[in-house]
Amino acid sequence: MEVVLYIAALIAAIGFLVLCISVGVTLFSLKNTLNNIASTVAGIEGQMEGITRETTTLLTKTNSLADDISEKSEKLNSVVQAVKGMGDSVNGLNTSVQRITTAVSKEVGRNEEKIAQVVQWSNVAMEIADKWRQRKTIQEQDIAVVDNPAQEKNKQ
Repeated sequence: MEVVLYIAALIAAIGFLVLCISVGVTLFSLKNTLNNIASTVAGIEGQMEGITRETTTLLTKTNSLADDISEKSEKLNSVVQAVKGMGDSVNGLNTSVQRITTAVSKEVGRNEEKIAQVVQWSNVAMEIADKWRQRKTIQEQDIAVVDNPAQEKNKQ
């Protein structure tokens, strides 16, 4: 029975040795895996530092652009207000011209008879002036004809 006890102890020792070797191999594999993970994390940290620097620079530029856009927007607002003022002035001018045109049209409508009389009297005056010119031209020709026989007698 003692032999069985030694054999059992030997089997237990061999089993314990196999267990220790298995645990050792597993731990060495785990060590390699953890080293790979550590180097990957270190690379990611370096990349994150670069990304952080780029992000900070980008945020600075973005803030600068936002300030610039804000300033230009304020300047543009004054231009828009000036253009609006000009538009209001033009609208006021149009309204005034329309009122004047309406007033002139009403006055023309009211004085239509008087205007027609003025036009008729103008036509009459122009006809008289034309006849006066024609008569004057005829008289000048008559005078020239009358003057010519007298001059011919004096020459002879």
